[in-house]
Amino acid sequence: MISAMARKISVVTTDDLDGSAGAEAVSFGLDGVTYEINLAPVNKTRLADAIAPYVAAGRKISRGARRPAGQPTARRVDRAAVRAWAREAGLAVSDRGRISAEAMRQYDAAH
Repeated sequence: MISAMARKISVVTTDDLDGSAGAEAVSFGLDGVTYEINLAPVNKTRLADAIAPYVAAGRKISRGARRPAGQPTARRVDRAAVRAWAREAGLAVSDRGRISAEAMRQYDAAH
């Protein structure tokens, strides 16, 4: 006869600053880098209070819009069309993988 043993596992998330229990993950960003830290309610409030003036004066951006100001967005290119054009133009391109910058430059110049 096999005896089944019940097992209960508890996960306690502690504050990364002071080790107190009851912490939750908090994300924030600076200079294009996102950080995550586990903070108990008191330290989460302290962080929120400390950055509140900067949040109020800042602009919220969506996660997909993280590019330096003034940088154009990359346009979508039909890679199959580029490969077909390149072959017709006598350029060597692989069936898969990266298309060389030179082939892309020539394609852009022709279109």
